[in-house]
Amino acid sequence: MKKGDRKMRINKFALLIALAIASVLFFEVAAHADEADQSTKITFSQPVEIPGHVLPAGTYLFKLADENDQNLIQIFNANGTRVFATLQTISVGRQEPTGDAVATLAEQPDGGPDALLDWFFPGNTIGHEFRYSNKEEQQLAHDRQQTIAANETAQAGD
Repeated sequence: MKKGDRKMRINKFALLIALAIASVLFFEVAAHADEADQSTKITFSQPVEIPGHVLPAGTYLFKLADENDQNLIQIFNANGTRVFATLQTISVGRQEPTGDAVATLAEQPDGGPDALLDWFFPGNTIGHEFRYSNKEEQQLAHDRQQTIAANETAQAGD
């Protein structure tokens, strides 16, 4: 093996190592970008009520409106190009974190759309509780509740 061939192999090997390190760093940054704004997609099979609005069946992107305000949530269409609502929430806790984003729905007795009560980002024990009027909150507290994982289609109304 010639000295030039050996040097070229070493340079190719160094280049491959550098690319591997750069790829790992890129993917690490991309993963944290979602954590910073808590971006979560949830698909509802039926209309769902949120404070002041009813979302038609479909896929929605939930995320923090401002990373410095953990209680201001925006709900977008699936690709994030249209804002459906910007909502103030309050922090709510749970015992155990899960690997999936989860949301809690309340079945409304009058046959109306299920109401979205809260949403937790994967791995978090602190989530976002949606604020309804006092009268609505009292009613929703008595309604049957269902917790769904965001990686599943939320079966609102089932």
